[in-house]
Amino acid sequence: MSDGPRAAAPSDGLAQDTAPADLPAPTGTSEQPLLVAAPDAAAMSPPTADDQSNGHGPAHQEPPVDDDQPPPAPRRRIRAGRNLPAAIGVGLLLLALILVPLFTVMAVFVGVVSAAVAIGTFEVVRALRLAGLRPPLVPLVAGAVAMPIAAYAGGPGALVGALALTVLLAAAVRAVGEPAGLVADLAATIFAAVYVGFAAGFPALLTAPADGHWRMVAYLGTVVGSDVGGYAAGVLSGGRHKLAPTVSPGKSWEGFAGSAIACVLVASLVVCWPLDGAIWQGVLLGLAVVCTATVGDLGESLLKRDIGIKDMGNLLPGHGGIMDRLDSLLCTAPVAWLLITAFLPPG
Repeated sequence: MSDGPRAAAPSDGLAQDTAPADLPAPTGTSEQPLLVAAPDAAAMSPPTADDQSNGHGPAHQEPPVDDDQPPPAPRRRIRAGRNLPAAIGVGLLLLALILVPLFTVMAVFVGVVSAAVAIGTFEVVRALRLAGLRPPLVPLVAGAVAMPIAAYAGGPGALVGALALTVLLAAAVRAVGEPAGLVADLAATIFAAVYVGFAAGFPALLTAPADGHWRMVAYLGTVVGSDVGGYAAGVLSGGRHKLAPTVSPGKSWEGFAGSAIACVLVASLVVCWPLDGAIWQGVLLGLAVVCTATVGDLGESLLKRDIGIKDMGNLLPGHGGIMDRLDSLLCTAPVAWLLITAFLPPG
């Protein structure tokens, strides 16, 4: 037996973590392995309910989730899609700008139409130039001003003649320029002249008879009813069933139904009361207007999407440009003139 000091034997399954005082401290280079104290098993055990109540466990435990309970439905937000107060204010101002001269001095009303389509033609030409086309601006704007005036003064024949003269002048101006892209530019020129100025001549034709102001109200009020009814129905219903999502994501079948109801009501009221027509005539006019107004709105949306712009302009707060308000009106004007004239021939 050796008389030297001996290391204490480990007890309770735990190795000693210190050396005796008379021995040098063990190092990692010693042949004897360095013994490290094992972790306490009690420290590794999960906390019990008593531990948590005494502050040794987590301060808060999430309640169990009931798998049978359905998650709360997300709240549906109704978005107007435009600055509604500004849109209403501008809409009322435009309505007054149209109705006051319509019921007072008809020539002033035709002048308002000519000014509006001149600005609209400028917006269309600017948009077409963004697409790489080069329709001449000056003859198209001049023709847009002249066509409603010609229709009011000389009737349908004068309107067609003004369109032909506008296209010829614009084509001559474009022909003296660079020959590259001439055919495409001429097609864009004809499109701009027919789409804006020529279509704007039909409201002027509606005002020619003695009751022309009420004929104009039947046409204009039905188109406005389409816009308001579709907007209200689409917002209130949420517009879940999209009408043409790739062209205009905001359009829905719910909105189209609201437009149809509003168009039929407005057209029937105006045709039956001030114009002394039949109710079925008002119903047919309303159904035709809701189709043409929707096509006009979608057509302009398709044009803007193809060019890569959001609005035709920014002249009207809450609305965009003039053409963003004239799109459905212009597309509807020829059909409304044909139907109203057929139903109620001028005396």
